[in-house]
Amino acid sequence: MKNYKVKPIAASEITPKELFYGRRHFMQMAGGLSIAAMLPKSVWAVDKLADVKKSSYTVGEELTPYKDVTSYNNFYEFGTGKEDPAENAGKFKTRPWTVAVEGEVKKPKVFDIDELLKLAPLEERVYRLRCVEAWSMVVPWVGYSLVELIKRVEPTGNAKYVEFISLYDPEQMPGQKSSVLEWPYKEGLRLDEAMHPLTLLTLGLYGEVLPNQNGAPIRVVIPWKYGFKSAKSIVKIRFVEKQPVSSWMQAGPNEYGFYSNVNPEVDHARWSQAKERRIGEFLKRKTLMFNGYADEVAQLYTGMDLKKDF
Repeated sequence: MKNYKVKPIAASEITPKELFYGRRHFMQMAGGLSIAAMLPKSVWAVDKLADVKKSSYTVGEELTPYKDVTSYNNFYEFGTGKEDPAENAGKFKTRPWTVAVEGEVKKPKVFDIDELLKLAPLEERVYRLRCVEAWSMVVPWVGYSLVELIKRVEPTGNAKYVEFISLYDPEQMPGQKSSVLEWPYKEGLRLDEAMHPLTLLTLGLYGEVLPNQNGAPIRVVIPWKYGFKSAKSIVKIRFVEKQPVSSWMQAGPNEYGFYSNVNPEVDHARWSQAKERRIGEFLKRKTLMFNGYADEVAQLYTGMDLKKDF
């Protein structure tokens, strides 16, 4: 495996949208009065994951602090504010939990979460997470390549795409009582994207089980794509022949494409993607093509128009 290291990039100007988020974040953190410090302990993961090995998949950059990773989130099932998931997910029940794998596979199966924890050796991989709103983190995720699951269910020749479906439970997930999206949350990948070794079936972070607000108990992380592609609290994985329609594509097809690769040359309809603000930093840095993973994944899109297939 390659060791993914990049040199630090000089910061530059601030856009009004991110200036707002930056000031808000620093005000929360100032004097130890961050929202993370005021939340009940039940919000935070306390279970260590056993036998987690360090992976050579790393970016060699400073990690985003645990409290920032777990208190500044997009998880609309618990609310649209960045602090809403940590505030509202404390009582979310992640046991018992099963994930049904079905569709164009020879061996469909319903996996228990504890079975998935033992399906393959757990690795800690340090990946960048880049959100479409132009903020980013560096997170030590724990899991294993999704292909480890895929090869066990044996996709048929008709399987061209993989669809991820998240839990629908408005009583536990109060954000689902709003109409901001059509529920349950759905996302998808092309099969070769799903089978790429960087695509992580994610069960933890910072050596612990996933906190509720970060997508417990199981999510995917696709580090070269914008964060919303990484479906959280997954209950079903479907192998299909036709390209699925994701929740954000359905909500705003002109703003959110199926591929959603990190691309500084293709702006969101309402803001630029050329720069980003790393959480914990005030200034901005240049956005890297494919979030810095171009050497590993660019070949997946050879011959494609990345402005058309955004």
